[in-house]
Amino acid sequence: MSRVITIGREFGSGGRELGRRLADHLNMAYYDQEIITAIAQRTELSVQYIQGIVEQRPVTPFPITVAHSFNMTNDTGFQMNLQVFQAQRQIIEEMAEKSDCIFVGRCADYILRGRDPFRIFVYADTESKIARCRRKAPEQEKESLTDKEIRRNLEKIDRNRAKYYAFYTQQTWGDKVNYDLCLNTSRLNLKQAAAKLAELALIHWSV
Repeated sequence: MSRVITIGREFGSGGRELGRRLADHLNMAYYDQEIITAIAQRTELSVQYIQGIVEQRPVTPFPITVAHSFNMTNDTGFQMNLQVFQAQRQIIEEMAEKSDCIFVGRCADYILRGRDPFRIFVYADTESKIARCRRKAPEQEKESLTDKEIRRNLEKIDRNRAKYYAFYTQQTWGDKVNYDLCLNTSRLNLKQAAAKLAELALIHWSV
């Protein structure tokens, strides 16, 4: 069976960079935005449309199990969300079947739970996330947003991720019981952290 690492992350915590560096250390395939492209090819929906609904909970106050019991799947918007998620799940399962790989986000930790993935959740304090967002922003945007605006955007994105995760998994996003390791990157060098995580992953698979 292939080896799998899943990375859930708060926006601005450096989870993507950590995932790429970890993939380099372990010579594993890395999947993030590539999944969006694959979904678009499979569903014939535009990348922009899919990007707009992934990590967004369908418009219903109920989790997916309750929504099914209330026969809400007749709603067109709800049905489209389910179609995209089903395609995402199939693609993630197929990618995990092909080779050792790392997935960032996409409920991969839940989807691939039967494969005993090494499940990581990455978080950071707000000040560190704001600073990282400023460093990664295009040059023309670095001075255009205030810290308050960046903070509001961080909170909105993470709130949507939490709702999306809860809807499809009935679990709490970021809850330590759902992960093998929760990592605070506020004061970490991500290059060094990735090297240590590679060692921990090998220990996880050797147990």
